[in-house]
Amino acid sequence: MHTLRQDPVINPLDPGHRDCEGCGLTLGARHAIDAALRATGNQLIAVNATGCLETFSTPYPETSWRMPWIHSLFGNAAAVATGVAAAQRVKGKIDVRVVAQGGDGGTADIGFGCLSGMFERNDDVLYICYDNEACMNTGVQRSSATPPAARTATTPALGKEPGNAFGTGKNMPLLAMAHRIPYVATASVADLPDLEQKVTHAMGLHGARYIHIHVPCPLGWGSAPADTIRIARLAVESGLFPLFEAHDGKVTGRTAIRCKVPVDEYLALQTRFAHLFVNTASRERIALIQEIADRNVAEFGLLAEDGAPG
Repeated sequence: MHTLRQDPVINPLDPGHRDCEGCGLTLGARHAIDAALRATGNQLIAVNATGCLETFSTPYPETSWRMPWIHSLFGNAAAVATGVAAAQRVKGKIDVRVVAQGGDGGTADIGFGCLSGMFERNDDVLYICYDNEACMNTGVQRSSATPPAARTATTPALGKEPGNAFGTGKNMPLLAMAHRIPYVATASVADLPDLEQKVTHAMGLHGARYIHIHVPCPLGWGSAPADTIRIARLAVESGLFPLFEAHDGKVTGRTAIRCKVPVDEYLALQTRFAHLFVNTASRERIALIQEIADRNVAEFGLLAEDGAPG
């Protein structure tokens, strides 16, 4: 069981920015970067891809970041971070560490090539993906992290099979693991102590590291801002978003599900899935999503009775 720390928060992201009410991304970024700053004694540089986090926190000429922070393009945050890390090494500043940040669109899609190169070279960068399951900054378009059946601007709830198609997309944590980099982890804003612990552990390692954080988006998901943490928790407890750690390509730890919930409890809180609850045929697609969750639970050994550590 993780416990909240007692020391004061550094809070690298000042208030007054333009995020949406209930934004899971803001919460995840604040805690992730705060943990990274603490782990490095404030010797940290962040590189940020274009996306929601960059847009709402740094409208020119303002910034909410209280640390060295660099904005790159949509697709090259990993490459820019690699260059920053190399520059610090050449200058002999071995204590200065580098974090790259991007959303799922800038990570799994537009920036995938640069990120894979960073992994293959084992560059000394921690890459954090804040996954809100669509390209929210540009209008809630589908990304390769968008779940099946979800309604987006480019996968409307129309036709015989409304929403995003089944059998598409990328599992970024597993793709990162396939590169056999030193550390890969998933985290959720539903468990902030676990998130901070994983970032702290990652900053204690060198080489390429990847953390994938689930961050609900009330605007894009059609959920109540007050339900952000509840929805994130249901994603974990249903098995749709498994929490685990991997070192050198092998799973070394997982968070057990104490009380497994059906996926419809998670789906029903989001209007992007409202079309799944209109008739019997639609609800048959919920059964397919349940199969995905059940497969995750089995593959990662997530049930507490299976012996998974909490």
